[in-house]
Amino acid sequence: MPRLATGALLVSAAVCLVAVGTISGATGPAVIRLTDVQMNDTIVGPDDHVGSLEVIRQQLYGSANKNRSIGHAVVTCIDVGARERRCDGTYVLPRGSILTGAVLQTRLFYTAAITGGTGLYDNARGTLTVTETRLKPRREILLFRLSG
Repeated sequence: MPRLATGALLVSAAVCLVAVGTISGATGPAVIRLTDVQMNDTIVGPDDHVGSLEVIRQQLYGSANKNRSIGHAVVTCIDVGARERRCDGTYVLPRGSILTGAVLQTRLFYTAAITGGTGLYDNARGTLTVTETRLKPRREILLFRLSG
């Protein structure tokens, strides 16, 4: 009987190791370059006060056709004080979504962590670098560096 329990424990441990091995990112190393145009920016609560919420909606464009949107993004930011905002983004693309998060001092240039995704980007990891190219209407270059 003890051998049966030991065997069951070893099988159980092996299954756990296999499960842990599959938790890594489903996407392989890749770089995705997009541009965006901000469609609207709504601030809820007093501007520049801790706790105020900013909701940003953007249209996303690929490199093949600059006139046809391939998706959209929603970025929500909460003012956390000391001239910083905690921002979470969801970038909805034809084959899935990419999720990001960062603490920002400015939206002119920043890097965010890729914290996950859905569909083709299931459990994605890496970084997003955002560079503003125009203020009115706000336009940005988005460089997603997927590491796995």
